[in-house]
Amino acid sequence: MSQQEETYPASAISSWSGFVYQGKVALYHSLKLILDGDFDFDLQLDSTDDFAIYRNGKLHTAHQVKAKVGKYRKNYAKALEQSTLIEHDKIEGTTRYFHVSVPLENTSDHKGASGEIVKFYPYGDSFHCGLGEIEGLTKALIKKICEKQPVTVSDNLINFNYCLLSEKISAKAIDNHKLNQVDGFSEKKAAYDGRINARDILDEVLLQNPYQDRDYYAVNLKARLQAHLEERLDQALPTMSDVTYERAKRLCEHIRITDINELKTLCQMMKPSERFQDVQTNDIRRYSKLIQAISVEPIFNDLPHYLDSENRFYVPTALDVDESEECESDMINEMKNNGDLLRLLFEYNHLIASKAKESFSFNSKFTNSDDFDDKQATAKRESNITRSLCISVMTKDDAEARLND
Repeated sequence: MSQQEETYPASAISSWSGFVYQGKVALYHSLKLILDGDFDFDLQLDSTDDFAIYRNGKLHTAHQVKAKVGKYRKNYAKALEQSTLIEHDKIEGTTRYFHVSVPLENTSDHKGASGEIVKFYPYGDSFHCGLGEIEGLTKALIKKICEKQPVTVSDNLINFNYCLLSEKISAKAIDNHKLNQVDGFSEKKAAYDGRINARDILDEVLLQNPYQDRDYYAVNLKARLQAHLEERLDQALPTMSDVTYERAKRLCEHIRITDINELKTLCQMMKPSERFQDVQTNDIRRYSKLIQAISVEPIFNDLPHYLDSENRFYVPTALDVDESEECESDMINEMKNNGDLLRLLFEYNHLIASKAKESFSFNSKFTNSDDFDDKQATAKRESNITRSLCISVMTKDDAEARLND
């Protein structure tokens, strides 16, 4: 490591939870500043501190964030003292804040050996913000910012913008990680220099609107998938095997780096028996559990999938099949009216159901993905002149047998 690289503060980007909770808190604080009329700052992640606010290139406030460390102040003693150190951009007189996710019996200021003081960050009348509370508080700020502008406010708009802003925070952390892992920059330098300007955050709030439901639901799905996987990891980590943990981690990271537009494919294939619009929480749960349960390692390239020995694609879904005839009917009807789904099924026609009594196949009577707009092709398939696409819906066990063959 060069002398120049060593001058940058240590970064937490490499840790699994490095930007999950602290990213949400950083977004909340940034929006709070914007609501108060402050537009001239830069948000820095995972460098000088868990996050920091800079003005004109100089550190304005440093923020340490701790999630679920403990309910007693003594659990935070080391971190509180660390927050008061005079190092790097943190000089004498720097304003320092400490964020916690659980209530503590004592939230008085901490004065360190350096003489510097760190304050517990206030969320209204409280000095903590739970993991399940930060989203609601952040959306309330977005709503207030929108109400100050000539913007028509709706629940969809608020949720859409929250998802986009959360994505922006995650994308910045991922970009920093890429600079370190792929492009050869040090992680410390990437995190130190990679900042988000307040005006960019404000633009996301004011200029983005969910005019197209497909775009909105893709953004929403990405945020919900990430939230579900992060929550599951947080809850199940003590009982997870190393293999299960690594797979869950890879799935979560894959969702993070997948472009929102590309994620529309996942939205549609997660529930191919329905028109892609919204994806329910149960669908997300079934989909992620299926990937965890299958004994074969998935391929996280574009749409998560599996390949058998003959290079045939198998795609996990959230399909919950009670009756095969009903599932077949629903999918055929959807294919008749949904060109996007039809084109996808010509590439991925082996579907693994999250729940099914038995595997089954059916003839779609479509001979080409362009048949969706071709009346002549429709007549041909109805008269069985040409060979048509067959769809295979498989149980987990049957799919594993083929994949392990």
